Amino acid sequence: MRRILMVIAAFLAGSLAALAQTDSERYEQRYELLVSKMGAAGIGVETVLDNWEKVDSLNPRMLLGRFSYYYTKAQSTQVVVKDTRKYLGMEPILTLKDSLGKDVFYFQEVVFDDELYGQAVKAAEKAASAWPDRLDFRLMKANAYIAYEKESPDMALAYLQDLVRENVARKSPWDYNGVEADDDFFEEVMQEYCFSFYTIGSPVSQEAFHTLSKQLCDLYPDNMVFLNNIGSYHLLKGDYKTALKYYDKVLKKHPDDYTAMQNGLLATRKMKNVKLEKKYLGMIARHGSEKDRMLAQSRLDALNGK
Repeated sequence: MRRILMVIAAFLAGSLAALAQTDSERYEQRYELLVSKMGAAGIGVETVLDNWEKVDSLNPRMLLGRFSYYYTKAQSTQVVVKDTRKYLGMEPILTLKDSLGKDVFYFQEVVFDDELYGQAVKAAEKAASAWPDRLDFRLMKANAYIAYEKESPDMALAYLQDLVRENVARKSPWDYNGVEADDDFFEEVMQEYCFSFYTIGSPVSQEAFHTLSKQLCDLYPDNMVFLNNIGSYHLLKGDYKTALKYYDKVLKKHPDDYTAMQNGLLATRKMKNVKLEKKYLGMIARHGSEKDRMLAQSRLDALNGK
């Protein structure tokens, strides 16, 4: 009798698990349909997520949906006026003249409701805690920080630096939505964040660009992208001699690195150093694209009086 009861109990447990799985799949289908028609924060989405969570609280798709719901709902747009031609890496949506004839630039900016944004960050943290090997879940929080902090990405920088340190200590690759993410993949992702800091263009973001690039360069010395980044930071700051030192380091290891050649040429022109300009033009004439080789040779001929 006891054996029969145990079999029945096992059968019921298996049936309930199968039912829960079926319910989870059903809610996922409802969620995907709603999002396709109403958007990530559309009417009814939160209710589906609530019910989905009751039957499958650690489902990665549900956790991602929860973050997307709050993150999207937290956003609104406003038009801001700036006296610069670029803001957060964006072009103006409108340019007008003021009473003195000076250009005034209008930009469309995303702003966040603080309470809903906080819920989005908590959702990202919950997802990362439930699935610690999912790199894409870690990056949700980084993306949220960058979007929220705008010209002062202090939290984003600190978070990414911690993530870099964690990557170095890892014994196995990350999972990126079902795809194995090795060091090469991780370095490419980090370069995207370096580029984001560079593109934002504020003094604070420029320092973040340099700080993160320097950390990555020290940890991944064979990746010339980060060495190029440091050169570009000094180029941006007008320290052309230091910029050239970094570009030359890259070219010593990889003589055909086009980024270092192009940026090195730009630095020499900023310095108005014809001798050094000829050096970099010669490199481009040897290693550049067909069009760039022709242009570089033409410029060399002009400088040499031919």
